[in-house]
Amino acid sequence: MKTTIFQPKNIFMILLGNAAMALGIVMFVLPNKLMTGGSTGLSLIFEHYFHLPISIFVLIFNCIMFLLGGIILGKDFAITTLLSTFFYPIALGFFQKFPSLSSITDDRLLASLFGGLFIGFSLGIVIRSGASTGGMDIPPLILNKKFGLPVSVMLYVFDTFILLGQVLFSDKEALLYGIILIMTYTIVLDKILVMGRAQTQVKIISKKSEEINRAITQQMDRGSTLLPMESGYLHENQTMVLTVISNRELPRLNQLITSIDPAAFLIINKVNEVHGKGFTLPKRDHNE
Repeated sequence: MKTTIFQPKNIFMILLGNAAMALGIVMFVLPNKLMTGGSTGLSLIFEHYFHLPISIFVLIFNCIMFLLGGIILGKDFAITTLLSTFFYPIALGFFQKFPSLSSITDDRLLASLFGGLFIGFSLGIVIRSGASTGGMDIPPLILNKKFGLPVSVMLYVFDTFILLGQVLFSDKEALLYGIILIMTYTIVLDKILVMGRAQTQVKIISKKSEEINRAITQQMDRGSTLLPMESGYLHENQTMVLTVISNRELPRLNQLITSIDPAAFLIINKVNEVHGKGFTLPKRDHNE
């Protein structure tokens, strides 16, 4: 069976994500001497003490982590990190050949914010494509498998030590801007991961639940679920209608319910992600 990561769309998104990250690093992080975590932050330490070019260090480090991850975490993991491991340092070295890219801004606050936007966007689309960015993602995954240590906690631990390593040769303000950079790309990453998947869940309590249910399925072409319930005050047996719709469909659903039962009680929640027919899977014909 064909591995889904090697579908053309996924390959394009992985390459785009790594290229965008390399571009953000070259335009904002490196010229403004910002502190950052991950393999890029580690490469800054080696560049300062051993004068090893950043792109060369990242390539060597990523290759070592790739082999280590493949041995310990398995073949499937190695496949998902293959593109990022080799393409990111190549893209980084390529963009460093254009001096004009490093003169976008000398405002470190702007550089921290836009660098965070680039990195967060890049990480988001790579992860959404089912891949890993490799590098410093791998040690926490290994520690999690071998010792059960939480991945998120270990990521923060490694990033903290990498930042502390840069403090030794950076000014104090660089640490503050580094924190802004990391916070920005963390927030952007979270947004990218749920972008386009957030939906609206609506619970409808009405004495005309059957009529409302038919209207949702027939007029809006949305699925629904009927849940038996009991009212808390009068202890009457009722049926609640549960449906999940897109955010844009909420006004239409409100109008539809109001036209059937103006006294209907609605509970509306935002949900981060929905999988299944009508959302991530195609709808079936009603005759099937």
